[in-house]
Amino acid sequence: MRALAAPALTALLLLPHAAWAHGGEQHEHGPGWTFDPWVLTPLLVSLALYLAGTARLWSRAGYGRGIRPWQLSTYLAGWLFMAGALLSPLHWFGERVFTLHMIEHEIVMAVAAPLLVLARPAGALAWALPARWRHALGRIGRTRPMRAAWLAVTAPVFATLAHGVAIWAWHIPVLFDAAVVVSLLHRLQHLSFILTALIFWWALLRRCSAGSAALHLFVTMMHTGVLGALMALAPRVLYTTQTAQAGLWGLTPLEDQQLAGLVMWIPAGTIYVAAALGFTASWISRAGRGGKVAHAP
Repeated sequence: MRALAAPALTALLLLPHAAWAHGGEQHEHGPGWTFDPWVLTPLLVSLALYLAGTARLWSRAGYGRGIRPWQLSTYLAGWLFMAGALLSPLHWFGERVFTLHMIEHEIVMAVAAPLLVLARPAGALAWALPARWRHALGRIGRTRPMRAAWLAVTAPVFATLAHGVAIWAWHIPVLFDAAVVVSLLHRLQHLSFILTALIFWWALLRRCSAGSAALHLFVTMMHTGVLGALMALAPRVLYTTQTAQAGLWGLTPLEDQQLAGLVMWIPAGTIYVAAALGFTASWISRAGRGGKVAHAP
C-alpha cells in the first residue's frame, strides 16, 4: 500500500503539458495540467500519509480492520475528484471560462468534500505518523480547549453559516474577479471553499441527526440557488474579468455568466437535494422502526 504513493507522484509528474502556474499567471503552454506547488504538495502529502497509515494499520490489525475497504475507496475517489478539479485541464479552462470555473468549484465542495468526510481519514492519517507523535497529538486533541474549539467549529449551525458566508463572499464580483488574476487570492478562495465544505459535511455526517442534516442541506440548496439565479438572470455582466475571454470559446460574457449561474443553481442544487432526500429517507426509516434517530450513517 505504501508503495502506491510513489507511482501516484510519478504519474502526475509525467503528464504532458504541465504548467507551474495558478490564479491567472501566464501559462507557457495551451490546455494542460496545472501543477501549482501550493496545491500539488498538500494533495500528494495527504495521499501518501493516508496510504502509509492504512498500510501500517492493516499490517498490524489485519486487512480491513480499523479502516474498511469501502473507506479506502471513498477516500481515493474524493482525492481524485479534488485533484482533478484543481490540477487537471478543467482548472486551466476554468481560469478562462466562468462556467467551467463554477463546475470546478462545485466538484470540490459538493462531490470531493463529502466523499473525503465519509471516508473518515483521520485514523489513517494518524497511523502514518510515528507512535510518539500520534500519542502526543491524541493528548492535545483530548484537552478541553481543543475539544471545545472543535465542537464549536463543527456545530451544524456554525458550519452551515461559515460555508454559506465563504460562498457568498467570494462571489462578490470584485472579489471573484480579483481572485482570477491574483494567485494568493485564488489560493485563499479555494482553501476557504475546501475547508468550509469539509467542516460543513463533517457536521452533517457526524454531528447531526438525519432530519437535521436534511434541513441544513435544504437551507444550503436554497441560498446557493438564489445566488446562482442572481447570476443567471442578471441583465448585465457582473464578472467582467472572469468572462473577458468568453468570446474565444464561442460565448458572450453574459452567456458565460448565465451558464455559470445555472451550474450553481441546478446541477449543484440537485446534489444537495439528493443528499437531503437520502438523509430524509434514513430519518423516516428509523422513525418507522421506532428506533432512536441517531447520527447519520
